[in-house]
Amino acid sequence: MNAKALLTTLLTLMLAHGSSWAQLRLPGVRGLTDLTRPSLNDRPIRSRLDPLLAPADLQGLRARLTEQLLSRHAQTLMRDPGGEPIVRQQLLALPSDAAARERLLALPGVQLLEETRLDGLALGWLLLRADVALLPQLRQLDPEGSYDYQHLYLGSGQIAAGPPATATTALPPPARVGLIDSGIDRAHPALRGVQMQTFGCGGLAHPAPHGTAVASLLVGRSDPFRGALPDATLYAADAYCDAADGGSVQAIAQALAWLARERVGVINISLVGPPNALLQRAVAAVQARGHLIVAAVGNDGPAAAPLYPAAWPGVVAVTGVDARRRALIEAGRGPHVGLAAPGSDMVGAAMGELGYARLRGTSFAAPLVAGLLAAALPRPDPSGAQAAWERLRQQALDLGEAGPDPIYGWGLVGEALRVSRTP
Repeated sequence: MNAKALLTTLLTLMLAHGSSWAQLRLPGVRGLTDLTRPSLNDRPIRSRLDPLLAPADLQGLRARLTEQLLSRHAQTLMRDPGGEPIVRQQLLALPSDAAARERLLALPGVQLLEETRLDGLALGWLLLRADVALLPQLRQLDPEGSYDYQHLYLGSGQIAAGPPATATTALPPPARVGLIDSGIDRAHPALRGVQMQTFGCGGLAHPAPHGTAVASLLVGRSDPFRGALPDATLYAADAYCDAADGGSVQAIAQALAWLARERVGVINISLVGPPNALLQRAVAAVQARGHLIVAAVGNDGPAAAPLYPAAWPGVVAVTGVDARRRALIEAGRGPHVGLAAPGSDMVGAAMGELGYARLRGTSFAAPLVAGLLAAALPRPDPSGAQAAWERLRQQALDLGEAGPDPIYGWGLVGEALRVSRTP
């Protein structure tokens, strides 16, 4: 196709798709054994949605969200050398032994803020007040220990105005399923009758668009809308609480420990961020107890570096596909991708009077996979986790290259769980 013809085609698409054009911009698990290594108002509502969750360009969402967080909370947040958001003057430390701990706390400018105990995981670490520039020195002084920044992890999906929902197939509910995300609007019609146990924020409610949408895809129910597991008990941890340092390593790890104590078999984390040594330890401790962690691969684009926790060993990393079974062009890729599930051309609960909204992003594919796995693993069990994963993997519809591939993983599951808009 010559340049003139290509331009004509692109202009036609722009006129035909309107605001969805931004989603068309092109970007610049294996098995667990392998990895162990109601209707909406007709008036426009985009301006009434959280602008951080209704961007024009999904692939650049995380970068823009980071920039806005840093601008709003410049006294609290900053970037690490890789550009990822971290909390100023905070480091996480797990010294290798008592002597290393003593040397650490004797260093000038290092102050112990909190000794974190992750009850239920037999794990803990030190939260320090210190110049973050000290991190390389701490790692050099104690190479057997674990030291890292207080990273922040962000959601990976777009919420926009949407039409009424159409009913789809639902599964029998399991006993329970876990969620680590932002707060949930429990007054929404799809969530009003859900049995829910909550954690975080000192018991205060801080509902937010991302957590509300993800929760609805897990356990929501309000005719004709159905989540993957309607009537299941949802164990929901708010890792944000409207705080400047929301989504921190500390908050996510404490939520993991709570879900381990509550013995919730499957945990959905539709959040993404950089690798972090301390959070990886917490994830591994949960997995060792027989929990399955399901996470979104993120929307930074196919050429982007892997995002976490999805890319850690044993995590069920989920990508998204559209109604034509095509991978979202902004979805992450790599050997860690385990499964694909619906991630666009679908709706979920929106905040308050907004009813239901169009969703796009790997954030919204992950809870569908989590629901399928939770039906088989209501409580942690190492052999049961492996069996649940193997059964679901074998049910996947192979897409792309034959066998597992870095775009779709083992293939597509949960297609019947897509709640789509009416014609």
